[in-house]
Amino acid sequence: MPAPEQPSLLDPGISAPEPPRYAGVAQVLVDMPLPHLDHTFDYGIPDALDGVAQPGVRVKVRFAGTDRDGYLIARTPGTNHTGTLAPLRKVVSPLPVLTPDILELARTVARRYAGTSTDVLRLAIPPRHATAEKAVLAQPEVAPERVPAPPAAVAAPSAAHGAAGTGPTTGRASPPEPAAAVGQEPLPDPTGAQVLLGPDRLAHWADYPGGAAFLRRIGAGESPRAAWCALPGRDELAGTEHPHWALATAVAVLAARAGRRDAIVCVPDARDVATVGAALDALQVEHVVLTAEQGASARYRRFVRALTGRTHVVIGTRSAAFAPLPNLGLVVCWDDGDDLLAEPRAPYPHTREVLVQRADMAGAAALVGGFARTPEAQLLVADGWARSLQADRAVVRARTPRVIAPGEADLAREGDGGRARIPATASALARRALARGPVLVQVPRAGYLPVVACARCRTPARCGHCHGPLRLDRPDAPPQCRWCGRHATAWACGACGATAVRAMRTGAGRTAEELGRAFPGVPVTVSGRDGGVQDRVPGSPRLVVATPGAEPPADGGYAAALLLDAALVSNRPELSAGVESLRRWLRAAALVRSSGDGGEVMILGQGAPVPVQALVRWDPVGHAGRELGERQDLAFPPLVRLATLTGGSAALASMMRHLRLPADAEVLGPVPVEDQAGMKEAGDEEILRTLVRIDRRAGDDLSVALAQAQAVRSARKEPGVVRVRVDPDQLW
Repeated sequence: MPAPEQPSLLDPGISAPEPPRYAGVAQVLVDMPLPHLDHTFDYGIPDALDGVAQPGVRVKVRFAGTDRDGYLIARTPGTNHTGTLAPLRKVVSPLPVLTPDILELARTVARRYAGTSTDVLRLAIPPRHATAEKAVLAQPEVAPERVPAPPAAVAAPSAAHGAAGTGPTTGRASPPEPAAAVGQEPLPDPTGAQVLLGPDRLAHWADYPGGAAFLRRIGAGESPRAAWCALPGRDELAGTEHPHWALATAVAVLAARAGRRDAIVCVPDARDVATVGAALDALQVEHVVLTAEQGASARYRRFVRALTGRTHVVIGTRSAAFAPLPNLGLVVCWDDGDDLLAEPRAPYPHTREVLVQRADMAGAAALVGGFARTPEAQLLVADGWARSLQADRAVVRARTPRVIAPGEADLAREGDGGRARIPATASALARRALARGPVLVQVPRAGYLPVVACARCRTPARCGHCHGPLRLDRPDAPPQCRWCGRHATAWACGACGATAVRAMRTGAGRTAEELGRAFPGVPVTVSGRDGGVQDRVPGSPRLVVATPGAEPPADGGYAAALLLDAALVSNRPELSAGVESLRRWLRAAALVRSSGDGGEVMILGQGAPVPVQALVRWDPVGHAGRELGERQDLAFPPLVRLATLTGGSAALASMMRHLRLPADAEVLGPVPVEDQAGMKEAGDEEILRTLVRIDRRAGDDLSVALAQAQAVRSARKEPGVVRVRVDPDQLW
């Protein structure tokens, strides 16, 4: 038997294995959190996956030895990769969940906020739920709606509107004409367009000059944009009352549907979602609700319905801004100053900015509204991107309650009673109003005594373990730390040794207790974090103590309202303290009956003069214009693009070494972060913060530089975390 032969590895007769043959090349965006990997990678498409491997589908790929999720962005016949391509492991679903519009939006938002596309896509596309997907796709397909062509006189959006970051908060580079910058001229009616809105629907916008024309233009397929200051009050429809702002918003959505286009409405919280949903139901407008708080099945089912054209109106909170409606004609952002619309996850986009970008990209109409107006919305008007929708002064005076702001001289005439937290004048107003209905009492803080101090020397009470501030949750409970949660059962003042504490701030719980003693026999209802948020209260006499944002509407409206501790909100050392305080006060005052019906609002606590006077005059537009002018003089957002870099000292220093800033960028800091509780970026290191600001027209350059510096640190695996936020809602 011949001996077996072992061929040589260098034998020229042995050929290397042929590379695998693929049906095409897939460009895949792999779901990785690392900034330096925020680009597509080429993978081969096996013949078995050729039919389902289409742009937009979810895929599984092998990356760095691990199976990863990703999105197939595009198919190409070849690749520039010199090695052998790895194959697609799996097409998770043949449904293309990533549309070209949403991909472009994700890249634009990532560039605007110095983030990554995959971070934005995690906010935009919910996790797949196979059962929900199959259930929706099993339903009959919906024929695509025919979109009416816009009138020839309507110009398409300019290229400057589509570029990101060159305007105040989006891509508006070219300066507006002087007449357009005023933003107060009523929009002319469209001519030659068939509009399906009746006078009964347009009547909800009759109090706003140009409001009816705004709706007609939306219904005619045009794309007007407006910053809207809504009037308070309630409107009746089919025997049921709805908040005026919700019904007016629903009519705007109806106008978009009359033009065979889709609409997105974003509001701050679930209660506002329910309010808008009820108004849409009253107008018989079919819609779906899309929020991040929904269960996996419910959220994904609604997402697929929007994606496949089975629904045309989406309302919700932050996540609804990315709803994949294919024929977008209107975006609405209600109460854009509410911090709930600022995404708390990287790259921290604001819902208003996402919707502004979507309106630019889709050529859609836009409505940014609220009882107050933010400087960002006012800048949209000043730039000519939007026009101002607001009622005349005579209408405002007729629809709003009477606002009283007693000054120091007024309270001094009351003697010792004028120095009380609720002076005698306020108590008398509440007693008069209780004879006609409920009275709202707004308190800035929840809890019982959220801040306490030494009763003898008034030194702030601190935790002996972590030095955090102490609070009292009940009158018979020991002080508790607001940082670590420990009870200070044996607390003693470090300055004088006293063991008793006194109130430095009074919360809603303690306020309700004091009002119950002052108004015996009157029911007291608490709405807020501790006692739960009330959906509604009856129109019978009662005191309703609520924290900002938790004020429940009352049947027939409140007879009066007391806004307590105004200085606590308006005098905070924050950039938007005045804007935020006015927004909170206007939202509460809007629940009160009009002055003609005897409605009164009294603001107490010696708040900052500018927002208090804006509340007395009910002039949010004037306040926003003044605030914008002051920020221009001080070089504050939104007139400049500003970024904060927060992290440990070593990580922040390495970030600044890699950061290649434009020549006109200004660096401020670093400075220590005052409140470092719960921040884990640096371990035991001191946490520092650096500010970088630049002219808003060069905002894209700053964002690109920040993204590149993060990518370099990520590629080099440098230790430490630096949190980058562009145009943060809080600066200090």
